[in-house]
Amino acid sequence: MTETPVGRTTGRPATYELVLGHVEARLTAGDLRPGDRLPPERELAAQLGASRQAVREALRVLQAQGVIRSQVGTGAGSGTVVVPAPARALTRLLRVHLAVDSFPVQDVTEARVMLERFSATLAADRRTDDDLDRMVTTLAAMDADLGREAFSDLDTAYHVAIAGSGGNRLVGELTVAIRESVRTTLLGGMHGDEDWGRLRARLRREHREIHAAVQARDGALAADRIEAHIRAFHGRLSG
Repeated sequence: MTETPVGRTTGRPATYELVLGHVEARLTAGDLRPGDRLPPERELAAQLGASRQAVREALRVLQAQGVIRSQVGTGAGSGTVVVPAPARALTRLLRVHLAVDSFPVQDVTEARVMLERFSATLAADRRTDDDLDRMVTTLAAMDADLGREAFSDLDTAYHVAIAGSGGNRLVGELTVAIRESVRTTLLGGMHGDEDWGRLRARLRREHREIHAAVQARDGALAADRIEAHIRAFHGRLSG
């Protein structure tokens, strides 16, 4: 006979999912903000009529998502605290979903185009001299005789720099997340070209053309160039 797992009733959410729902609802409503502490496990369990095991499991999920930080002890930093979810947490979740769901390359391409067109448009309008300097530094580093892995890392840094120059934190973090999530796929596309020198030279040229449009504050041109750059490379990928 198959046993129903602890905390789960057939056809109903597991108890830990109800705890998750409660915490997520409070976060969405603004009742919990970064820096706030959640009640101790025992108190939260009593409030929700859940077992401490269910509460502990829900908190582990939230910690894995980068939403909370738990620290044992009695000091000022102890307890379970809501923290701002960093981009790396979003990246990790998105990377896992992309791997599990196996989204078609076309879907990923369209998502990148949508985000990075907007990022390039914002960057052209809002970029500072420091932003341009960061891009130039990355472009200069890409001029070295680099292998595919090192070049791919700088390629990511360049696209992230453009996203950061736009000043929209959410768009920037989404751009970082999806770009990091497809890093392995894009690197595979680089390995798929036997003439690495030719491909590398083309990517360098396209990067500099995008930079020139951002520097000139021509948002429409920057958006068109970054879209053409993404589509040309994604066209090399199979899926």
